[in-house]
Amino acid sequence: MELRHLRCFTALAEELHFTRAAERLHIEQPPLSRAIKELEDELGVSLFDRDRRGTRLTPAGAAFLLDIRRLFTVLDQARENVRAIAAGQKGSLRIAISDGAADQRLSAFLAHCREDEPEIEVRLSEVPLADQLRGLRSGDFTIGFAHTAEVGDGICAEPIWQDPLVIAMPIRHELLAHKEIPLHKLGEHPLILCDPQVCEGYCRELTRLLRPLEREPNIVEHASSLDMMLTLVGAGYGIGFTTAARMATSQRTDVVARPLALDSAVINTYLLRPSNDALSPSLERFIARLRSQGGSAANQ
Repeated sequence: MELRHLRCFTALAEELHFTRAAERLHIEQPPLSRAIKELEDELGVSLFDRDRRGTRLTPAGAAFLLDIRRLFTVLDQARENVRAIAAGQKGSLRIAISDGAADQRLSAFLAHCREDEPEIEVRLSEVPLADQLRGLRSGDFTIGFAHTAEVGDGICAEPIWQDPLVIAMPIRHELLAHKEIPLHKLGEHPLILCDPQVCEGYCRELTRLLRPLEREPNIVEHASSLDMMLTLVGAGYGIGFTTAARMATSQRTDVVARPLALDSAVINTYLLRPSNDALSPSLERFIARLRSQGGSAANQ
């Protein structure tokens, strides 16, 4: 399958007329017909129905057209980016965020980037971890942020920020008798965790933290967001995990937090990127700033 096959297919799919499609491509009709036949033979499906009434897309052809349009959009973006880089311009960064890894530090960091290099185009997408990893491998995303380093081959995971985990609980709860919550005490109370489909990496880290418990954790609810988790905690359904930084911005009066009596009770935010890709100048500067901010935050 070559790009000429795809261009011929797209022209015919949009014109639905062999003569007009050939004129649009500045070729004769026979080469167009051969290209369509070669493409259909390779795919093993009919992309068009042809009869006396004209030319129509088959259902398979209609689906294929959507995918090919996305492909050409990516190719156009790649062409624009490489030309911009060659001309000394900034290019663009496509950033994927998973596991609820967006927080005030990221907002502040991106604001500084916009001040320093306003020409750079930064696009953010919040996606599940599996979609982020697929996008990084396929080139749909430039970099990503998540709460796990278990990302498989071809992806580099670099810790940027680290936050102590705290236990969120209702304002009247027996665990408030402890200034720091022993880990084994968590097994005695119902837990509200994040939805593993929404925060897959975050849940992996919490599962690892809870693994030493002698009894299976009593997970009574999976919340779709931090706000929902705190709402359920405030209502007395159970206790939950968050970080001191997130707790400070929640402004909840019905929920309080206590640290865990465990030095390893931390959650890392990782910068993810394809390990085999050459870094553009703009991405190198972005990562250098991020490392500098991450180091400063760790020393505070």
